[in-house]
Amino acid sequence: MIGNRITHRMADGVRIPGTWRHAFIYNGGTYFLTDLFIYADGLVDCWELVTLDEFEKKLRSGWVATSLPDGGSASAHHLASWTFGEPDTWLTPELLLAEVRDTVDELNGRPDSTRRCLAAVEMFLTERTEENRSAARAAYLAIPETVRHYALGDMDRKDRPLQVLVTGPGGRFPCRADERVSQEEYDEAVAYFEERRRRLAEAPSRVPADGVVNSFAPAVKLYHSYPQRALEHPDKRCLRNDYPAPITLDDVTYPSVAHAYWAQSVAEPEARISVVTAATGAKAHTLAARATRREGWERIRTAVMARLLRAKYEQHSDLATVLTATGDASLLYDDADSDFWGDNGGRGRNWTGRLLELVRSELLASQARVD
Repeated sequence: MIGNRITHRMADGVRIPGTWRHAFIYNGGTYFLTDLFIYADGLVDCWELVTLDEFEKKLRSGWVATSLPDGGSASAHHLASWTFGEPDTWLTPELLLAEVRDTVDELNGRPDSTRRCLAAVEMFLTERTEENRSAARAAYLAIPETVRHYALGDMDRKDRPLQVLVTGPGGRFPCRADERVSQEEYDEAVAYFEERRRRLAEAPSRVPADGVVNSFAPAVKLYHSYPQRALEHPDKRCLRNDYPAPITLDDVTYPSVAHAYWAQSVAEPEARISVVTAATGAKAHTLAARATRREGWERIRTAVMARLLRAKYEQHSDLATVLTATGDASLLYDDADSDFWGDNGGRGRNWTGRLLELVRSELLASQARVD
């Protein structure tokens, strides 16, 4: 189960969601307690990114350890080291692999083994044939043994009603061949599931009131392009701040957003003039870097940038069309000089990209009002 352990990695500008769990990796004669990172695209980081097939080989070889020997040497990376004494483990390579596969399904919003089992149970309750019961039993046994008792989300009953239902009256319990299901217990289990179906049917919808959480469009990466002149047919390069699209603010015309931003960042009027008249946005940045910054600039720079981006796309309808054409894609902005403004391979805060998404939303809202 993912729980609150949410992480991600960046791949070609796309955010790949993931989670992690603790594991032991056996290397150089020592069992290292570490984190196993599992990602939605099916890659697993066990000190290197591997596919699920490669991960299975790591399990079979003992690199990812599920059995710990008495007297084995263990380490927790600069925190502690110890020796195992009568270690008690319940995972096997098969169980851990099954749990990881379930996690990949969960990260992708697909039914994991538990949800597939409950779907099979629903099929049996709808049409109570032995064939459907057998399918439900097989689906139950496909749930990793370590998590079966959580299938119903009932901490009082655990998975007892589920075992009873898929076994049937007179049958032997899974993994407990010495115990049979009585007719009375079976009838109670059927009543339990019928009541459960009623409660679920009456439960209010949990769909977000304002729509989907994630975007449909793939992320758009806005790479460095250093444009020297406006394009006859603008493409996504025009979304760069140093693209030569003049904007007018407070009776001053700036050759680009970059010129305006850096001009407003400096304290001295003389330095501001030289920044405004710089040949390119890059040169405007260089000149501003040599000047004294305005007091408190770090606290207002995001608001300044938002105002400048609004001006750019309000004053250039053709560029606004390029921006709105990105749909609901995440906009990842490269900025080699700033991890504040740039995404920079997932290392930065990507404030330029985030503000462009905000302005895009405002433009779309304005178009909707006109329509």
